[in-house]
Amino acid sequence: MFDITNSVIAITGASSGIGAATARLLATRGARVVLGARRTERLQSLVDEIRARGGNANAVALDVTQRDDVEAFIAHAAGLHGRIDVLVNNAGVMPLSRLEALRVDEWERTLDVNVKGVLYGIAACLPRMKAQGRGHIVNVASIGAHRSYPGAAVYCASKFAVWAISEALRLEHLGGELRVTTVSPGTTESELSDHITDAAAAAAMKQFRAVTIDAAAIARAIVYALEQPSDVSVSEVIVRPTRSPD
Repeated sequence: MFDITNSVIAITGASSGIGAATARLLATRGARVVLGARRTERLQSLVDEIRARGGNANAVALDVTQRDDVEAFIAHAAGLHGRIDVLVNNAGVMPLSRLEALRVDEWERTLDVNVKGVLYGIAACLPRMKAQGRGHIVNVASIGAHRSYPGAAVYCASKFAVWAISEALRLEHLGGELRVTTVSPGTTESELSDHITDAAAAAAMKQFRAVTIDAAAIARAIVYALEQPSDVSVSEVIVRPTRSPD
């Protein structure tokens, strides 16, 4: 198994939910985590928590919709530690509504964060990882990458795109210098649904999320993929509640 001790791992959307849970778990395994998000106070609180437990963590303000921000984030991680071993593209938004609601601004925000943010992360990491001769990119998608739901057309489209980008990236690098993993969570405890502004969609999501799993379950799936030997690629993991029909 690959030992992630001292690996340099950058995580976007790390201030809460899956990103924060992944940072905590990786730090306990000895990884050096560099955390990015817009909410810097929460990021710093997480860094302080990890350091208090003996872990290695740093935080950088990051808006994944800004390519310069993402490049600076990865450059900072590489500058601190001399390399970048893993990128966890986790930042995401989920402002659901039926298409007829015409919340075009929310559609654009969804694509900017969920799709372009992933692409910016790849653009920042790929040249560095190729120069190193190794690297691992983990893209967090969703069960919405595998089926579509009423009121979630744009969100699901964005996660279908993450799946497609990940698979193409994997196929473009079959020589082994880059591993690519898509992690598709089912209903997971997070703050994503807190920002749904459409009343009908918010009510539907509350019912949909009646059964959830802890974000730590997704963190464990990510660590599982990272720890595989170099000749093993966990290209996709779907993690959902046992009682979930979706």
